Amino acid sequence: MTIEHERDIEALRAIGQIVARCLQTLGGAMRPGMTTAELDAIAERFLAEHGATSAPRATYEFPGTTCISVNEEVAHGVPGDRKLALGDLVNIDVSAELDGYWADTGGSFPLGEVPAKLHHLCDTTKRALRSAIRHASAGKPLRGIGKAIEKEARGAGFSVVRNLCSHGVGRALHEEPEFIPGYDDPTERRLLREGQVITIEPFLTTGDSWVETADDGWTLFNRPGSRSAQYEHTLVITKGRPLIMTLA
Repeated sequence: MTIEHERDIEALRAIGQIVARCLQTLGGAMRPGMTTAELDAIAERFLAEHGATSAPRATYEFPGTTCISVNEEVAHGVPGDRKLALGDLVNIDVSAELDGYWADTGGSFPLGEVPAKLHHLCDTTKRALRSAIRHASAGKPLRGIGKAIEKEARGAGFSVVRNLCSHGVGRALHEEPEFIPGYDDPTERRLLREGQVITIEPFLTTGDSWVETADDGWTLFNRPGSRSAQYEHTLVITKGRPLIMTLA
């Protein structure tokens, strides 16, 4: 999507705030012994109360309101009977539609005490997101987003998941540009455009840089014992710093 009117910004900010607050609510609601389905039910109620529709459910008939991925799971985790436990690293991805506008956000939440390395992983992924956002202005190479992410990851000793990416958003969950690499891709030649609406969502991992699909056909996972973190914002590209739509 490309912004055409001020009302586009207002509408994107409205749905962006809803998904951001939903994510914040879920992160605060996690408890040991809770199933991921119970956590997802909170999101279902929250979005319904705000008149919003789950984006993955509407777009792909995903079997849940949100994607909840635990530990070795990296993304697109299906809410179910898996019980959360102290020490888990839980990624929650919330995307939704309101009045024809779509926004996407996500975050990773340690449950209770976790090893220092996992705090370092989360902190590094947040830094990677901030670094990529600083790069994202009109006229700059789209390649710089992945370059910024990969620099932070490598400097901290983590890998970037290479078959997950950032993407365009706004009038649908996934739009052009459909694949924005989270790593430095020398073949990437596109430029960022003023008014363009995209997500930036680095996926950093202690495991392999390529994830596999589980038997459920949805959940993407890494090797046993590995952990991954993801943080995501929906942004509008400007000539200066981008406008972040997904702030609570």
